[in-house]
Amino acid sequence: MPVVCVVAVLVVANLVNNWLLRGPVAYVLTCVVATVVLLLIARWDGLTRAELGVDAAGVRRGLRWAPVLVGGVLVVCLLLLAVPAGRAVFQDARAAGLTSGELLWNVLVRVPLGTVLLEETAFRGVLWAMIRRRHGTAWATAGSSVLFGLWHVLPSRGLNRSNAAVGTAFGSGPADAAVTVAVAVVAMVAAGAVLCELRRRSGSLLAPAALHWAINGFGYALSWAVPRWWPAA
Repeated sequence: MPVVCVVAVLVVANLVNNWLLRGPVAYVLTCVVATVVLLLIARWDGLTRAELGVDAAGVRRGLRWAPVLVGGVLVVCLLLLAVPAGRAVFQDARAAGLTSGELLWNVLVRVPLGTVLLEETAFRGVLWAMIRRRHGTAWATAGSSVLFGLWHVLPSRGLNRSNAAVGTAFGSGPADAAVTVAVAVVAMVAAGAVLCELRRRSGSLLAPAALHWAINGFGYALSWAVPRWWPAA
């Protein structure tokens, strides 16, 4: 029953963010409220802070992992920027049109307090811990990762039109959207498995959260910068 309740909260939050309410502030508020509800469900289910990866020891381990993970993502991004083909990854219309203030909002507020907070609490925290307690680590990672992939069905609509690299690879027409969404879901299932394994190995929810923020945050920043600094890319 608690797992079903978590999934129901996530379905509602996904629909609210992608269909019902639009705007940066509404998105963050929805994510924060959903996170609080998920933590209340976790408490109802009897999950401990250690099981969620946010106990004192887990926080200390996460703080050791975080700079390494963030630094690794930054190095990969810089390597991609070094070649024109790599810069195409960052040609994304959604971030290119942001003002500098909107960019800062996305990198410093929307991503950490919205996307990362809710998704890591839900998929690598509450859901993973609930399923792991009942069925073991393998099922926890599989179940959480599949749900993480499905979570991205609605956000992936239009990805082939907004991102140059995705459009080139899969086509930018309306008929290509379904293929793009399917590929995005599979990619997010794989990403979810990596983040779950990072959660397991580090013993901390902060480690996957740091990696998640770095990928999204640097992605926003570089998608904003590339068309301005490398207009011919």
